[in-house]
Amino acid sequence: MTAIWGIVNATPDSFSDGGRYADADRAVAHGLLLRAQGADVLDIGGESTRPGAERVPVAEEQRRVLPVVERLAAERIPVSIDTLNASTAVAAVRAGARIVNDVSGGLADPEMLAAVAATGADIALGHWRGPSSDMYARAEYARVGREVAAELRERVAAAAAAGIAPSRIIVDPGVGFAKTAGQNWDLLRELADVVALGPRVLVGTSRKRFLADALGDDADERRKDLATAVTSALAARAGAWAVRVHDVAATRDALAVLGAWDG
Repeated sequence: MTAIWGIVNATPDSFSDGGRYADADRAVAHGLLLRAQGADVLDIGGESTRPGAERVPVAEEQRRVLPVVERLAAERIPVSIDTLNASTAVAAVRAGARIVNDVSGGLADPEMLAAVAATGADIALGHWRGPSSDMYARAEYARVGREVAAELRERVAAAAAAGIAPSRIIVDPGVGFAKTAGQNWDLLRELADVVALGPRVLVGTSRKRFLADALGDDADERRKDLATAVTSALAARAGAWAVRVHDVAATRDALAVLGAWDG
């Protein structure tokens, strides 16, 4: 069955739930709740990557995430660290993280791939065309699925060259990153291009702005979570190894229904 990654944003400014879990105790409690609801992995982030977001000093990022990683990992829960910074990735793995989730695919920090190679952790390589502050300036594609797959293939090759074994690599098509609403829908329809690369595929649609393209601009969080569960189930059917979500319970149920439907 497709794995579920539960999102824990230890940030004051994430696009959906910024500030709710900025306190370490609240972040840990939320992570434990997501685990109880069925999360296979908890993805801990300390820097918002929403469109227009500015970078956070590394020391501040680590202050936010390392206590949360350490406490959740101590509960024997698989933990991923969502970061663009090699030093944060290494520190989080030392604190117990098993996966580094780099939405830039190793492009934001030239030290990232070599650093992760030395830790033995797995790495999720996201499709990225530049920082959140101006990502939409690069949202130009002739055929988005094919182009995203080609650019991810380059990141996989770079990771392998840095010493990361193929079995440790995950790819993420970067839904919402440098893509318009229509391009995101095209990318999901063309997910087979990314699956064909070979590594495990992680898909994150949770509460993202493009869902309003289907729901309407007045869609609240509850409706976006339902839409996320549907898109996550469809991604699973298309070959996704894991989906990354805020509402674990809704996605767990959607995947269970998909499993029953498919037999």
